[in-house]
Amino acid sequence: MSSTPEIRSELDPLDLRFSEAELETVRNRLVGFIQDVVDDAGADGAVLGLSGGIDSTTTAYLAAEALGTDGLHGLVMPSEVNDPETMSDAERVATDLGIEYDVLEIQPIAEQFFETFPEATESRMAMGNVYVRTRGVLNYFVANAQNRIVLGTGNRSEAMTGYFTKYGDQAVDCNPIGGLYKQQVRQLAASLGVAADLVTQTPTAGMWVGQTDEDEMGLSYDTLDAILALHIDGPLSEAATVRLLDSVDHDDIDRVTSLVAGSEHKRSMPPAPDPLG
Repeated sequence: MSSTPEIRSELDPLDLRFSEAELETVRNRLVGFIQDVVDDAGADGAVLGLSGGIDSTTTAYLAAEALGTDGLHGLVMPSEVNDPETMSDAERVATDLGIEYDVLEIQPIAEQFFETFPEATESRMAMGNVYVRTRGVLNYFVANAQNRIVLGTGNRSEAMTGYFTKYGDQAVDCNPIGGLYKQQVRQLAASLGVAADLVTQTPTAGMWVGQTDEDEMGLSYDTLDAILALHIDGPLSEAATVRLLDSVDHDDIDRVTSLVAGSEHKRSMPPAPDPLG
């Protein structure tokens, strides 16, 4: 599967969903990918943080198919800023799949950071990132103890715009759905049998009370996906993209272009100078 879909001009340009034949290919390739990563690592399975969101849920369904219920260990890691219903959804996913899971309360761990350097608690973003990075540490703590890999849940829309926490939710061994735009993740989830209310759930990183992805980015995922697929990943100029997408203007494209450029450091290894150059 290529990292981006073919753009079909005869379809709604906001609609990036796969055909039925492509969807089956995607499913098989992602399941095989998870199996290969685990086998290549000589691991006994995988650990996955379960948030109740569509990305982690879709990854869980793929991983359970790839590894069997014994091969996947779920971690539900709530904090005081998380919606209890979302955390209940995470446990529901684990129960529906029949996988082992643990609920690890991370608020006491986060509080230790906040108390150690209280000046930083004036930054909502800094505090939110502590929650995300704490989950990353726990994922690896459990994975190392059980000889498992850590599965990531990032999609292409988030990766391209930098909508993730560096050394947090992208501190993982692989991203099975990392080549899919958000609306493609939803499509795949529905085909895997994920409950409709989870497929259509409002995406949130759960970094603070009331936080949602689309509010923070200033764009809907459908609009973001279309700009990424047509202009950033695709062949169209900014002007052509605006002409094709009735709901998009130049400010939207500038916003996405800025997000992609400004987050390049998140998609690269930490730089090091050439000692002789």
